[in-house]
Amino acid sequence: MTESNGSAAQDQRDGQGRTAGRDRQEPMPDWEKRFRAPRVSLPDWAEDAPDRSLFVSNATGTYELYAWDRASGEQRQATDRPNGTTEGVLSPDGEWIWWFDDKDGDEFGVWRRQPFTGGPDAAAVPGLEPSYPAGLALGRDGRTAVVGRSTDEDGTTIHLARVGSDEDPVEIYRHRESAGVGDLSHDGSLIAIEHTEHGDAMHSALRVLRPDGTPVAELDDTKGGTLELGLEVLGFAPVDGDTRLLVGHQRRGRWEPLVWDVATGEETDLELDLPGDVSAEWYPDGSGLLVAHSFEARSELFRYDLVGRELTRIPTLPGTVSGATARPDGSVEYLWSSAAEPSAVRSTNGGVVLDPPGMKSPGSVPVEDVWVDGPGGRIHALVQRPAGVAGPLPTVFDIHGGPTWHDSDSFAAGPAAWVDHGYAVVRVNYRGSTGYGRAWTDALKHRVGLIELEDIAAVRQWAIDSGLADPERLILTGGSWGGYLTLLGLGTQPEAWTLGIAAVPVADYVTAYHDEMEALKAMDRTLLGGTPEDVPERFEASSPITYVDQVKAPVYISAGVNDPRCPIRQIENYVKRLQARGAVHEVYRYDAGHGSLVVDERIKQLRLELDFAERHLPR
Repeated sequence: MTESNGSAAQDQRDGQGRTAGRDRQEPMPDWEKRFRAPRVSLPDWAEDAPDRSLFVSNATGTYELYAWDRASGEQRQATDRPNGTTEGVLSPDGEWIWWFDDKDGDEFGVWRRQPFTGGPDAAAVPGLEPSYPAGLALGRDGRTAVVGRSTDEDGTTIHLARVGSDEDPVEIYRHRESAGVGDLSHDGSLIAIEHTEHGDAMHSALRVLRPDGTPVAELDDTKGGTLELGLEVLGFAPVDGDTRLLVGHQRRGRWEPLVWDVATGEETDLELDLPGDVSAEWYPDGSGLLVAHSFEARSELFRYDLVGRELTRIPTLPGTVSGATARPDGSVEYLWSSAAEPSAVRSTNGGVVLDPPGMKSPGSVPVEDVWVDGPGGRIHALVQRPAGVAGPLPTVFDIHGGPTWHDSDSFAAGPAAWVDHGYAVVRVNYRGSTGYGRAWTDALKHRVGLIELEDIAAVRQWAIDSGLADPERLILTGGSWGGYLTLLGLGTQPEAWTLGIAAVPVADYVTAYHDEMEALKAMDRTLLGGTPEDVPERFEASSPITYVDQVKAPVYISAGVNDPRCPIRQIENYVKRLQARGAVHEVYRYDAGHGSLVVDERIKQLRLELDFAERHLPR
């Protein structure tokens, strides 16, 4: 048994020492280059100043916000914090950068702002106390801000603030259940919010308010019938006086868009003939929609003309578009990657839009699609294996988080590192994953964790039967919900796995519920049908600590000491049970929240995981 603690400062010193020593002895391995190579997010641009953009980059070794003046080409690092910053918004006039200031990754803090051209940071809305963020919308007048807050004491509150004035923010919404700011209309007269007052945190209803908080319209697909249907705000039309709101709905068993005129109540169903999930955003002139289509772990883009009702495909390479935006000149910029090729910001005007200088990331091997019959239907799995190496191989089952998320044909440095070290990597889009229809996503309710593991077990059996995986060398791993499924799988399927590696996991579900942020409490009540006091048997059945005494495999756990999503106390409870049994385990604690934004820290964690596997996996 080994336990260690890490601080951001010590981690950086360790990383620098290793780098310096390695430079004298051997070249940097490809797996480390993939983490260190500078990368950028899709730039967000100011609605009324489109030459001003905001993006995230790891160029300094920590993920931070950067201002980019496209006219001059100047790029400026806007934030600089030891544990990084990724949550930021550019005001519509392009004059201000808003960024969320929490403490060491605990996600509890306040919004600050600074001039786009540089200058001191200041509290953006001094009258609001720290909270978890619940959305932000900024007005084109440069003075209006709609700020969502979430706390354990108040639930969700939404406030209208007059920025830069002496006026106190005005509360315009309050409810115990989770809610969030959706969008502010182009002229600032309407505010769209998503809420779950009905108690189902997985399926929101919509409400449109005036700035004084009085309601204008309501759209609620959760009422009536037996189906659980959700809605989401995709944005108001970008035209003054236009009361059309673009909405995502699930009425045909998947996510797709419709246009709702909140003044007249008219709904225009687009009826796009595309399988899988469909989202959209407005073109800047309001004449059409940029449609993003996600299906079976890949995605593509279309333009939808609202007048001619015509859908036109926008050419992109096979892989995953993880973000896209339409520019005022009609071009589309998008962030694209595949499992084999690193991410890049591209434009339909041709070429790469934003190419950071410095080291270039090596590629990896392509992903293979596998379909496996499971207890709830066909399961889609993505497989990578070392080129030219025959099986059976030591195999890593890398389980995604969420749970409402999915693995895709996109570039990921973690799986690529395992492949570099001779492992096959299998990623499973279990029931609960998005991109395969509403029924697949909603299937995990009440038997939380156990249903996902049934699908993972079916894919595991395929991996062995096909000759890909060595049954004596199987690693179950994942982060967040994937870390939770790792610990639960080690306890409920003890003969199936050789070792487990869990990052920021749920380990003791009851304690996690009481310690986690309010929005996740609401999600857990939805998934399990109540609180631990309401349905104790469900929490017990779905909690890894229930099965900790059945765990046979060596266990590695990493945890952020400031994590509000998978808090540290419930992980300590699980570790104490392992200690009491004398079970083989190692624990690494680091000074951040739900993951790290520091490149050296990410490399250190993966190096520890690779080393743990090397020491404990049979040869």
